[in-house]
Amino acid sequence: MKNLKKLNKSESVAYIGLFSAFAIIISYIEALIPINIGIPGIKLGLPNIVIVLAIYLIDNKAGIIINIIRVLVVGILFGNAFSIIFSMAGALVSYIVMILVKKIKNVSMLGVSVCGGVTHNVAQLIMASFVADTYSISYYMPFMIIGGLITGVIIGIVAMLIYNRCRNIN
Repeated sequence: MKNLKKLNKSESVAYIGLFSAFAIIISYIEALIPINIGIPGIKLGLPNIVIVLAIYLIDNKAGIIINIIRVLVVGILFGNAFSIIFSMAGALVSYIVMILVKKIKNVSMLGVSVCGGVTHNVAQLIMASFVADTYSISYYMPFMIIGGLITGVIIGIVAMLIYNRCRNIN
């Protein structure tokens, strides 16, 4: 596979578009999957597979662009202003945390993904507290942290499998 870290400007734009499209399609597919584990707001976060891969395959700048495009397009097509606000809060905070955690020596892609999953949920809950102007929903925090841990592990494992396959393509 071509080294995506050494792309020219045109190739970079093309890959950002491609990764963004994948993330949007996966978001739509995830919305169609009826997963109800009894905890409102908990989703698998399958589009984050694309974001984690972008961090490792392309670069940090491309990853944030893909993340913002995904949140805006999915919010406009399938959500509303509140879903955009909550998703953007979770996406930006978790992205920053993933970039910082990735810089720590010996932290794997799985560790990066788990940190992203947890902070995504925590950031959304904090944003919900501000929007609702109440902190009484903080009781929900343990459930969101556990949900972020579980989904972060799933996303991390899938991202690692895809990453290892992509690295071996000639």
